[in-house]
Amino acid sequence: MPKSVTLKDVAAKVGVTSAAASMALAGHERISERTRAAVRQAADELGYVPSSAGRALRSQRADAVALIVPNSSTHVFGHLYFMHVLTGMSTAANAHDAQVIVSTNADTTSGGVAYERVMRSRTADGAIVTSAAIDDDHVQALVASGLPVVLIGNYPHLARAVSVGIDDVAATEQLVDHLVTVHGRRRLLHVTGTLDHQTGLDRREGFLRAANTHGLAEVSVIEGDLSEASGAAAVDRMLAGAPEELPDGIVFANDDMAVGGLRVLRRAGVRVPEDVSVVGFDDFGLARVTTPGITTVRVPAEEMGRIATERLFDLVDARRTSADDAERHTELPVEVVLRGSCGCDDDTERLAT
Repeated sequence: MPKSVTLKDVAAKVGVTSAAASMALAGHERISERTRAAVRQAADELGYVPSSAGRALRSQRADAVALIVPNSSTHVFGHLYFMHVLTGMSTAANAHDAQVIVSTNADTTSGGVAYERVMRSRTADGAIVTSAAIDDDHVQALVASGLPVVLIGNYPHLARAVSVGIDDVAATEQLVDHLVTVHGRRRLLHVTGTLDHQTGLDRREGFLRAANTHGLAEVSVIEGDLSEASGAAAVDRMLAGAPEELPDGIVFANDDMAVGGLRVLRRAGVRVPEDVSVVGFDDFGLARVTTPGITTVRVPAEEMGRIATERLFDLVDARRTSADDAERHTELPVEVVLRGSCGCDDDTERLAT
């Protein structure tokens, strides 16, 4: 193995002390610009790479942030939402010359392993949590641990925590309003997400509020789990009812379930959107490739990941674990994307106005 190039080698090439070379690479004003340039050139020529461990020891920083997802790694890396969040986090972390650590549970029975790993090891300067259940006490423990934390999503039971999210209630209301006012749908079914998560509760709340606003008497709710299979199962259950009572519009809590539902409707000979309008939520890719394309809410997951990471670095730099009331929650806007599944023109997607 070739010998690693050290800071001492760089200093010797320029003819300065190791301390001066270190200060030059850090851009210290006590070192002249001429010397700083010479040291940087020598480091490039020799292939010197600063030690991240040494840098962290000097600054008392790990130069890393953690993404904690209290699910199994199979769930995380199999869902496009987390890939978008990771992309946004990586963009912000790279700008701060930091790395992103992903901490998940080994399986669904592993409890708080994802949290404990980060709190115990202190390998991250702060943590971002997403997809946590409402009754997950480990989130509260993490927030109280002293480690800077930012949550992605809405956590009304943790009102003092810093968070970044969207208004799931208002977005779902917008979808229902479109089905009723533009397409005249009156008999609606909502297939929810998991109701132990705030997102599932909020999207159901938005559906029920909109139904009440429009005076809809024939509405029903079936709980799903955000998978294609649960969307298919919900539609199978719907089709088992009396034909005259079948919904003319289905509001799925995410696009994966909408894809599963479309498959069952097609198999049963139910036409979309002629017989029933279908809408989803997320717009992470699937909704664009189905036939017809799925009308959905475009969730800015990548932007949420980026902003959450920037907020986290603000906390880390200020050595804080919470923010002032005015800056505690950041809410990002969403867009309703109109495609053919609701009855709009499927040739060109457009945003709802």
